[in-house]
Amino acid sequence: MGVMINGVYEAEDPGHGTTQNGAYERAKSTLRNWITPDGTFTPAPGRYHLFVAWNCPWAHRTLLVRAILGLQNAISISIAKPRRTDQGWVFDTDGPFSDPELQATALHDVYARHRPAYTGRITVPVLWDKETKQIVSNESADIARMLGTAFDPNRRLCPPEHEAQIDRWNTLIHKKVNNGVYRAGFARTQEAYDTDVTDLFATLDTLETHLTNNTTLTGGTLTEADLRLFPTLARFDVAYHYAFKCNLAKLSDYPALWDYARALYALPDVADTVKPDIYKAGYFSPSELRNPLGIIPAGPKVDWTQPPHRTIQVPA
Repeated sequence: MGVMINGVYEAEDPGHGTTQNGAYERAKSTLRNWITPDGTFTPAPGRYHLFVAWNCPWAHRTLLVRAILGLQNAISISIAKPRRTDQGWVFDTDGPFSDPELQATALHDVYARHRPAYTGRITVPVLWDKETKQIVSNESADIARMLGTAFDPNRRLCPPEHEAQIDRWNTLIHKKVNNGVYRAGFARTQEAYDTDVTDLFATLDTLETHLTNNTTLTGGTLTEADLRLFPTLARFDVAYHYAFKCNLAKLSDYPALWDYARALYALPDVADTVKPDIYKAGYFSPSELRNPLGIIPAGPKVDWTQPPHRTIQVPA
């Protein structure tokens, strides 16, 4: 994962990776401003731009909020090329993987525009303010919350009456599922892997039980918590099950979770954010530890179009 140190880009971040016991530890985001009605960043349509990548699950959650709330015209996007290079996330000069906002050729150019002497990791998603020419945030959880609450007070993905429940689900899902697959996949010792893969599947069992009796995580209506969970589910069978050795079961082995995931996929514009072939190309890219030959498997074939048995309501 790339990093900038005093404005100089380095291909590898020495502070990001595994701990002494072989467990994977994710570095924290460093740019965390907020969109508020009366602050520096106000919720004006057309003011903000997202830098994302299709295969990044953290960026996916922001794309889901944008799609569900119909913010495509209010918030423009630039999509990085599916595979990182020694320059990190990069853009073509034109086409679907170009940057129409800043004409950047690499994501670290965007961070340099924000602050020439920037120090920190170079990650997606990035929420850019066109008005002040700076990054609002590079923390996906904050961006999802901002987009899901600031732009339409009548269609909130984190309504106040459910905020505490949503936050509890978010904490569990982030630690044990979203980051859990990475902790299992990037573990450097058998002990670390055994601990993390056991925690992951115990949490999937908990979710299966809950979703057997509930349409969504918080009842019947979609919330931010569901969109925090879905990116991992969308990648599970085609990537994490194989590439990250999360292979005690597939998503499709969980009747309720699989039905719930397909119900989310069936929501308007969600299918357009799911790119299984890009996930495989990314997660099976050459890696000395996980895939030294860089061979991309042909399967599995996952049929997301199977009609679900549940109907999820979107905030009206």
